[in-house]
Amino acid sequence: MNRFAGKVALVSGGARGLGASIVRQLIGEGARVVLGDVRDEEGRTLATSLGAACMYAHLDVTKEAQWIKAIADTNERFGDIGVLVNNAGVFRTALMSEMSMDAYLQVVRINQLGCFLGMRASIKSLRRSQGGAIVNIASTAGIEGVRQAIAYTATKHAVIGMTKVAALELSEYGIRVNAVSPGAMATPLIAEHSSVPLSVIAKQELPGLPLKYMADPETVARSVLFLASEEAAYITGSELRVDGGLTAGR
Repeated sequence: MNRFAGKVALVSGGARGLGASIVRQLIGEGARVVLGDVRDEEGRTLATSLGAACMYAHLDVTKEAQWIKAIADTNERFGDIGVLVNNAGVFRTALMSEMSMDAYLQVVRINQLGCFLGMRASIKSLRRSQGGAIVNIASTAGIEGVRQAIAYTATKHAVIGMTKVAALELSEYGIRVNAVSPGAMATPLIAEHSSVPLSVIAKQELPGLPLKYMADPETVARSVLFLASEEAAYITGSELRVDGGLTAGR
């Protein structure tokens, strides 16, 4: 398939995990992609391996100036953006009674403020490209409560809410805005948090999950590409759960 031929995409948090899977699949389907991240070495290595269709940009999503520069660099190198994927995020755990204000706000700045800044900064470029698609990465934590993850849960609820507002406000410009809510997913982020090797996590059986296993990032990335493509031309303001049935009975 070549669903993104002639399209330009910007993916935040694209150096590894789900972001890297999204970048690879977009390029595989014809897009030119700017990979934004703060992991410079990993990001540059991935971009180099993907050839001339990919460019790395240092992007701290909490900094408005860096969003503006990343989009300007994208426009200069490839043209106006047709797809924005707000993927960058962090996961921190602590009981509410033990979480400091600074730790809470760090999660808010990256997961919530970063998504807002990305959407706002991309509007002009998306409009010049005659509309396009924004896909925000939320979580099943944005649908239900997660013990010991109050900041993460709050920010993912916010991402889903912001997605709906942005869909309402940007529809007049032909810009669609949707969210993907992954459930359990085998990524470096989870491996680091749990101190369990990624290879072990990917093979673990999850008895409480209808499909019994964690998703591979490649699988979740395909759902992101669907929402960004013309196949989803009549979908906006929606939240797609890719959770192996995790929330089906809740």
